[in-house]
Amino acid sequence: MHISAWLIYALIALVFWGITGVTQKLSTNAISTEMSFVWFVISMVVIAVIILFVEPIQWHVSAKVFWLAVLGGVLNGLGALTSFAALESGGKASIVIPLCYLFPLVTVILALLFLHESVTLHQAAGIVLALIAAVLLAQEPQTATKDIPLA
Repeated sequence: MHISAWLIYALIALVFWGITGVTQKLSTNAISTEMSFVWFVISMVVIAVIILFVEPIQWHVSAKVFWLAVLGGVLNGLGALTSFAALESGGKASIVIPLCYLFPLVTVILALLFLHESVTLHQAAGIVLALIAAVLLAQEPQTATKDIPLA
């Protein structure tokens, strides 16, 4: 049985990001969104520096590709920052992280619109189920109101 390299990488990312949800919640329980984000960025810089020393980098890219990569980094950073804010402001990791990681739904819609990709019936069913999951995850249970005595 042959497993594709992309699938192995995707499964490794799944494990890393799964653990990350818990570490982000633990950090935002103890420090601010902003400080959590600063440490997140510092860790990314460390990884980038290691890559610079380990892998040969092709620096000659078009301006369009450069700015697309920069925009991707900015959007990724803003997504991380707002996910930290969601966790710090009381969101449960078991809800916030799965909800945030439904971002591929946006990717699928944009890929359909701008990259002219297509989806199969099975994939469309998966998209619908993911949308249903997002709605169900976002539902907050009604908390019982407690009467406060006025006297």
